[in-house]
Amino acid sequence: MQFLTQWFRFYLNASIHVALAVYAFLRISELYLKLPESKNLNYFVFFATITGYNFVKYFGIAKFHHRSLATNLKIIQLFSLVCFLALCYFAIQLPANILLFLVPLGLLTLLYAIPFLSGFQKSLRSISYLKIIIVALVWAGTTVLLPVLLNDGFLGLEVYLYAVQRFLIVAVLILPFDIRDLQFDAISLQTIPRKIGVKRTKKLGFILLVFATCIEFFISSDPRVRMLFFSFLLALLFLLMRAQEKQSSYYSAFIVEALPIAWYLLLLFL
Repeated sequence: MQFLTQWFRFYLNASIHVALAVYAFLRISELYLKLPESKNLNYFVFFATITGYNFVKYFGIAKFHHRSLATNLKIIQLFSLVCFLALCYFAIQLPANILLFLVPLGLLTLLYAIPFLSGFQKSLRSISYLKIIIVALVWAGTTVLLPVLLNDGFLGLEVYLYAVQRFLIVAVLILPFDIRDLQFDAISLQTIPRKIGVKRTKKLGFILLVFATCIEFFISSDPRVRMLFFSFLLALLFLLMRAQEKQSSYYSAFIVEALPIAWYLLLLFL
């Protein structure tokens, strides 16, 4: 039992769960837009998500405590290195236009974690509202635009609408995390719940989901697909409304991030 608990914590702390969520979003886009599955791109995105998220989460810790890191963190570092080598392998399988598109997304990820503002004291994460915009933008670009570009598809109105919808959904997915982190983040870190309060944050999430719902009527004509989408949105809205500062350690990190995975699996059965 203790082994399973340790493995589960590693699964979350090593960002495997969030990587599966991003992978699920990518596969959902391929299904929605009727694109062929690209295993090289899918595996690249999976390993890149693990590498990027672990870099963002543990950069500060490793920078100042690299000689006294706990055993678990050292294992995560080693695991991240293996994932980085894997992403390099799959990257060289991708065409040049995809790699060029990935450059600004990777740069945003680096600048999100590395301080380069105010005398190298602040990163992009410390700028009000920018955190949620950067994460949602990177997720939308990676999971919607990339598979279309890989298949030489035209970035028409439908694709852009779908990317906007994905941006809105990811933004709402982040809100329960920001509500949870109110008790941990510095006051200077002006997240949305810090600026407008928890209640208004939930109202904002509801409005964003209404816009996402409206977009669905333009990009999907299959009633079964719509039904699954609305079920996903209702589950997300329910979890957002129940989010609070003092929540279970697994509420956001596991349950909320499991929603895209569940959506993808249901689409597969459909």
